[in-house]
Amino acid sequence: MEPTDALLPPADVARLRERAPVLAQLGSLAGEADADPAALAVLDELAVRLADTYPYHDWHYAGQMLKPPHPVAWAAYALAMLLNPNNHALDGGPATARMEREVVAQLARLLLGREQHLGHLTSSGTIANLEALFVAREERPGTRVLSGAAAHYTHARMCGVLGVEHTAVAQDAAGRMDLDALAVELRRGGVGTVVATVGTTSLGALDPLGAIADLCAEHDVRLHVDTAYGGFFTLLADGAAPGVEAAPFAAIARADSVVIDPHKHGLQPYGCGCVLFADPAVGRHYVHDSPYTYFTSDELHLGEISLECSRPGAAAAALWATLRRFPLDRAGLGATLAAARGAALDLGARVRAQGHVLVAEPQLDIVCPFPRLSSASAVSAACETAFDRLATQGIHAAKLRVETAWLRRSHPWLQDDAPTVTTLRHCLMKPEHALHTAELAGAIDAALA
Repeated sequence: MEPTDALLPPADVARLRERAPVLAQLGSLAGEADADPAALAVLDELAVRLADTYPYHDWHYAGQMLKPPHPVAWAAYALAMLLNPNNHALDGGPATARMEREVVAQLARLLLGREQHLGHLTSSGTIANLEALFVAREERPGTRVLSGAAAHYTHARMCGVLGVEHTAVAQDAAGRMDLDALAVELRRGGVGTVVATVGTTSLGALDPLGAIADLCAEHDVRLHVDTAYGGFFTLLADGAAPGVEAAPFAAIARADSVVIDPHKHGLQPYGCGCVLFADPAVGRHYVHDSPYTYFTSDELHLGEISLECSRPGAAAAALWATLRRFPLDRAGLGATLAAARGAALDLGARVRAQGHVLVAEPQLDIVCPFPRLSSASAVSAACETAFDRLATQGIHAAKLRVETAWLRRSHPWLQDDAPTVTTLRHCLMKPEHALHTAELAGAIDAALA
């Protein structure tokens, strides 16, 4: 499949072209905006160019962790962008700076269960994790950082940026950090921080966070929790159905730092990440001076607790408006996560009923199926073909490559005639997916035949 084959349906392209001139008329507060023919022509050209984009808004797209923001978030972002506030210093965005503090406090209560905290929004989960690891380095200089083999690659990369030694810890058969392997590394010594993942980006796996926190406490090691993808599923960790395993989410409160991405399951546009610290005193590591910036208030400016300087106040406004419309409970924002979780459970059950296999039972909303064939090479070939077959039907999945030796721990019948296995991967993060699991399962079955 070629990139140019991933085109939006013609009706969606037509809507883009219709809305471009309307948006052009709304893009300024300086009175009525005149229709600039040259600008309108450029926007129409842009709409045509955007046709070469996957339909991220539609149930047919279940590949990467992509979906449009909620209309409330979109409108709030656009409204704030008419002023373009900068949440670095208070005079750059007094209103949006206060909104940022409000939404960060809500996230701190959700994840850490506390009022006392330090935190702010970031441009992404990558930058949020960079800031958490920066503070970890300053708190425990000269020590190693451990993260699971299935953790996001950003941790190894950011440790490289920071000049910190990084060690990957083996995963268990379910794709979680292996506790025995972690204990071995901690006994080796020289560890300052353990990064646990609650919601891996490959499988949505939940590291056994309570036991990891126990080991960190035993060895006097900092605990950082990367829940960029999974954090909002805390809203479903209440024993009701559809739900998620409660223990890992409850243990997030024991972390020294946490990262969550509102631009994933928080219905936000890119980029909106968030980093939280349990101890506000770590703000001392951010101390810096600017001779012309922090003069309008004695109150702490957000730029004084962030590595980033200019940051869009519109991102804070969008998240603030979204959480006003969809509170952080099961009936509010949790309803969208419940739909995604239900879709994953239903698709997984349908795929198994067809005689296919899952890499692991879905713990959040990611389903990774493959055909029950005898060898690693046969599975990979079938999944590569199925990926292309699905795309020709307008159904866009992703692929997951795992080590054959690891997959054989849970599927011992698989012959290891190749070092890795490629499977399909479906990320069901849109509510629309819950309405189309039967169609998706049928398409997967036909593609794997």
